[in-house]
Amino acid sequence: MPDLAQFEGEWHLHRVIADARAGHEVVFEGRARFAPDEAGLVYHEDGHLHLPGQAPMAATRRYLWRADGAGIAVLHADGRPFHVIAPGDRPAVAHDCAPDLYRGAYDFTGWPAWSSHWRVTGPRKDYTMRSDYVR
Repeated sequence: MPDLAQFEGEWHLHRVIADARAGHEVVFEGRARFAPDEAGLVYHEDGHLHLPGQAPMAATRRYLWRADGAGIAVLHADGRPFHVIAPGDRPAVAHDCAPDLYRGAYDFTGWPAWSSHWRVTGPRKDYTMRSDYVR
């Protein structure tokens, strides 16, 4: 796994969300920027979400990335914990947000290209999400 500083800068982001409940795929195209702040990096993504049969809509997301021992802690924008990325080429991650379960993994084997994969289940959620990042 790269260290926190190696993420700094801008990345092209392509995301596919396969929604089993709705029976379709949603695609996000945009960019992700990792900018330094006093405690680590601020992750900000912006782009357009493409839903079947609808005009593209603007979408944004923001997280805080912080050094955490040998790994990286990913926090929601308000500072609440999300998950920790442990060292390794394909670290597994998890987040329990009752009643929903988020299980995933990162893949750094093609660094500097990398990806994250999530499987989300819950009473109203059933989707997989793959995000690919390239410089």
